[in-house]
Amino acid sequence: MSLARRRLSELFADIRFSAEEETAPLYFRRPVCFSNQLARFHSDLCVDRLHACLKNIEREAGRLPEDKSREVVRLDIDLLMCDGHVLKPADMERDYVRRGLKELMNNG
Repeated sequence: MSLARRRLSELFADIRFSAEEETAPLYFRRPVCFSNQLARFHSDLCVDRLHACLKNIEREAGRLPEDKSREVVRLDIDLLMCDGHVLKPADMERDYVRRGLKELMNNG
């Protein structure tokens, strides 16, 4: 995750990260835990360009498109909100997302 944080910080000068939180997988059968962290930043990029930037960081960290079918997750960067619009409503209901958002909102 340090590579991802470094690349995100290079792209978005004002980025702030929540504390990392370990959670059980939701959809995978493998008994591994995931390290989750939220980030808040401003960007003038459109949603499609933001997605492309985030996917490039995933690939740089070693995640290949075919990894998902094999349940191999090295890094998964999701864009949950953009311009005040919720893009992934189901993710916004997860406890760790709510805690991370609260932390980011309370810390300016």
